[in-house]
Amino acid sequence: MKILFIGDIVAKPGREIVRRAVPLLIERHDIDLTIANVENAAGGRGVTREVAEAICAAGVDVMTTGNHVWDKKEALEYIRIQPRLIRPANYPAGAPGRGRYISRTRGGEPVAVVNVMGRIFMNPLDNPFAVVREEIEAVSSEARVVVVDFHAEATSEKLAMGWHLDGRATAVVGTHTHVQTADERLLPQGTAYITDVGMTGAHDSVIGVEVRPVLQRFLDGMPSRFDTATGNPRLNAVVITADAETGAARGIERVSVSTRDVETYAAQRVAT
Repeated sequence: MKILFIGDIVAKPGREIVRRAVPLLIERHDIDLTIANVENAAGGRGVTREVAEAICAAGVDVMTTGNHVWDKKEALEYIRIQPRLIRPANYPAGAPGRGRYISRTRGGEPVAVVNVMGRIFMNPLDNPFAVVREEIEAVSSEARVVVVDFHAEATSEKLAMGWHLDGRATAVVGTHTHVQTADERLLPQGTAYITDVGMTGAHDSVIGVEVRPVLQRFLDGMPSRFDTATGNPRLNAVVITADAETGAARGIERVSVSTRDVETYAAQRVAT
């Protein structure tokens, strides 16, 4: 079984490369299920129904989020009626939506997706290390393959979560920092791990935002308007290979796709 996990989709440039690239990547890597973090997909902050449905139409099966999940008010209602859109499970009781979803691959095999959020330099939510174990236990009778999106800032907290879930989850993938790390690996008990999947959006930017106003704030400390960037759209993702019988990961591969790559893949597809 192969699972494609796409890093934080940021604004229109991210959505556009998802629309163009995901069908090609599914075919090229023989993907069985696609997951994407969408918390920045609408204008760089939050997600709306229209945006979420367009992302699903591109081939994404499950959508995870993080600290920006409520930035668009309509998400409060939409998440109640769209189970494929999940939010961090360690939000306190009473928050709308759920922190897990069990999807099905093209072959009908169940895959559980669990979303939790870190607490270092983040909102003070419930303990993700306790909550994630509860969420995995809740799906254990239905799905052996479990993918955890750990939306967190601190590398140490992400690494700790990887070790915490080694042998309990198929994969622990980090999101939030928008920079793809080069530490993908299989942990000793069969869990695939990466500290951050990266960002799907404009890479000629400061984590998706226009460079000039960000740089100016670093120079003079004065407030300025941050607009999402448009230059050099790129899709960051990982392909996770899993054993459907045991739930163990067999491999994890980084993916970084530019618009030029998309054009090349499309041309190759036509040629064959």
